[in-house]
Amino acid sequence: MSRQRDREVATQTMSQAKSTAQQTVATSSTRRWLAWLSPVLLIVAAVLLVASIPFPYWGLVLEAPQYPEGLEVRVFVNEMTGDDDPQIDEVQEITGLNHYIGMKPLGEAATFERSIAIPGIIVMVIALGIVAFVRRRWVWLLALPAAVFPLVFLGDLAYWLNDYGQNLDPYAPLSSAIHPFTPTIIGEGIIGQFKTVAYVNTGWYLAVVAAVLVIVALLLRWRGGRAAAGS
Repeated sequence: MSRQRDREVATQTMSQAKSTAQQTVATSSTRRWLAWLSPVLLIVAAVLLVASIPFPYWGLVLEAPQYPEGLEVRVFVNEMTGDDDPQIDEVQEITGLNHYIGMKPLGEAATFERSIAIPGIIVMVIALGIVAFVRRRWVWLLALPAAVFPLVFLGDLAYWLNDYGQNLDPYAPLSSAIHPFTPTIIGEGIIGQFKTVAYVNTGWYLAVVAAVLVIVALLLRWRGGRAAAGS
């Protein structure tokens, strides 16, 4: 009877030890998986941010009978251009039309932001590299600018659209016909006889994907830290 009980105790002990070993292996495997996945996501996010620079982040098309193909302005992080039509400088054409309603020239908008955009992206890329390879307690804070960058871009764009639409020259030729307004940041709108279509573009979407990857990477790092603390 005593031997049988000893065998049962030994079997139970071996089973518990085996279960503990399996849990330890699983925890170790999870920790290794989180350890390499988080840096990879951060590096991919950095690459996407760099890749977004040559693409427009936002665009606006003006449609009217006298412009059957429309007038388009594309906003990059560091410049504004038309749609590459060699026959017309669309930014200057839109600026000329804006003059009649008292709106400031497009080229005067966000000059400071455009001047620091590319250096700012480079700094964010370097910061993501640091977060990817340096395991310090508060270093993850360096990744936050990249995580909020797409929202900051839209917020700054909304500010300038509102500034341009609300601060019209009261002495402009068509000031009596066009009252202060806030241009649409996404979607359709009407300005006098023009229909406007505003939309976010390729560069912004790349920045959004980068931001999502940064957030996921930070969550994985947090989870990995909890797993290490609980082991």
